Amino acid sequence: MKINTSLRGRNDRSHLGFTIADCFASLAKTSRVFRDSLNLFIPVIALGCLLLLESCIHYSFTGAATTAKTISVDQFFNNSDLAPANLAANFTNQLKDYFQQNSSLKVVLENGELAIEGVLSDYRINPIAPTANPDPNSRINAAALTRLTIAVKVNYIDSKEPKNSFKDKTFSFYQDFDNNLNFQTVQEDLEKKIFEQIMLDIFNATVANW
Repeated sequence: MKINTSLRGRNDRSHLGFTIADCFASLAKTSRVFRDSLNLFIPVIALGCLLLLESCIHYSFTGAATTAKTISVDQFFNNSDLAPANLAANFTNQLKDYFQQNSSLKVVLENGELAIEGVLSDYRINPIAPTANPDPNSRINAAALTRLTIAVKVNYIDSKEPKNSFKDKTFSFYQDFDNNLNFQTVQEDLEKKIFEQIMLDIFNATVANW
């Protein structure tokens, strides 16, 4: 009996082709399943890494890096002749708010793991940027701007990392304003801007360790 070998060859090749196609389809499906599973596990892995990091160090996304949980800010005293009487108290309250808003530290009345105290050491107003008087016969110079400078002297105690503590460190900043302006009308805004920079510098020098 004579067998039709050409037909059998076609059937074998057809069967082989079907098997290879199934193989590729199976691989593609497996790849999709693996990819989907990996996408589900990535957030879990990321969360685990964050928790591990937090267990090693207490870190705030606002920049505070410390293992301490509490901070006490003692009342700053006014040690400047020209500063308004309530300015040191205002600065103390604003500094407390700054630490509360920019870190997870709890501000306590006393015995904090971190402690800050100090004085308002300087408050002065000086004319700057002298300009020539338009009168050529006059030798008198007029100041175009006036500068308000404020400085505070700070003591910082870090009971968790004593090497980070410091004493009598001065932080100062200034703002200029047009000499034609009445100082009383711009005083509050100038003090606010100066305090914002000084508080940032204190924050960086203490809990941020910059």
